[in-house]
Amino acid sequence: MPKERIIMGIDPGTQVMGYGILRIVDNKPALEAMGIMQLSKYEDHYLKLAKIYARVIGLIEEYLPDELAIESPFFGKNVQSMLKLGRAQGVAMAAAISRDIPIYEYAPLKIKMAITGNGRAAKEQVAYMLQQILHIPNENMLPQLDATDGLAAALCHFYQSGVENGKSEYKNWKDFAEKNDSRIKK
Repeated sequence: MPKERIIMGIDPGTQVMGYGILRIVDNKPALEAMGIMQLSKYEDHYLKLAKIYARVIGLIEEYLPDELAIESPFFGKNVQSMLKLGRAQGVAMAAAISRDIPIYEYAPLKIKMAITGNGRAAKEQVAYMLQQILHIPNENMLPQLDATDGLAAALCHFYQSGVENGKSEYKNWKDFAEKNDSRIKK
């Protein structure tokens, strides 16, 4: 494992796309950037896809990530919405592929479990835990939870990349928390 690496996380969406950038130095994650791309102002779906592609390429060129972690679409009742979300995810992935960046896909349940220990946690709980784990000051937190969802995908990947051959160095989430107590603000 390199001493320093950059992980970009994306929460794809056709209304709002969230992203987070983690810098890992000596196996310690730190927030580099997070933000959103507001897409609801564009009516044309194909224009939204073009904007997503261009923004992801821009983020790649600015932060030079080593890996991309992306939230996979979850199965919903509205098939049309799921198709659009899948397209948004695919365009973001195509941008990473065009720059030879490895892609790792995580289900929303897995991301929430990695960050909070609860796969059914609310977005607000995920944001709160990210703030505690990464020591993010209040003024750097964004009101749009899509940004923290993108950051959560990146942190989930960081945790998962410590897993070799399906075996983690931690027995469970509680074991991880106890062994990484210094990362969590009291």
